[in-house]
Amino acid sequence: MSTNISIHALDAIDRTILRLLQADSSLSTPQLAEQVALSVTPCWRRLKRLEEQGFITGYQAQLNRRKLGLDILAFVQLTFGVVTDKSIQRFEETILQRPEVLSCHKVTGQADYLLQVVAPSLDAYSDFVETVLRGTPGISLIHSSLALREIKASSQLPVA
Repeated sequence: MSTNISIHALDAIDRTILRLLQADSSLSTPQLAEQVALSVTPCWRRLKRLEEQGFITGYQAQLNRRKLGLDILAFVQLTFGVVTDKSIQRFEETILQRPEVLSCHKVTGQADYLLQVVAPSLDAYSDFVETVLRGTPGISLIHSSLALREIKASSQLPVA
């Protein structure tokens, strides 16, 4: 899989394919081909090339978290007081295994990490904080912000 190819190497049809698949990843190759005005085989080839070049990394359905009973959405800033390679590695390995953590980013600024976490209730979120975060050596500060209302939630990237 090549990662050196930039968006600038893609033509208008490639970019349209990316936009369409972001909007609806269930589009079949014939449906996609029709929308980009190509026959099925050239469209399929472009799709495979976009996958091989790493522009498309997977396909998934977008689920409604509230319908799944995940009413709590928290943004958590974590600061490590004592930083060792071992504590950071252990923390990152733990976070990778936690399904309630939607995203985790090492960031600049006052915090070291920013997490996006979902939970069915405040009690469940509290349990996560107490057992997972407070149980992690080196974390000195946990700052949680709970979402009161979701204005926009999207994983679609702007494809020019």
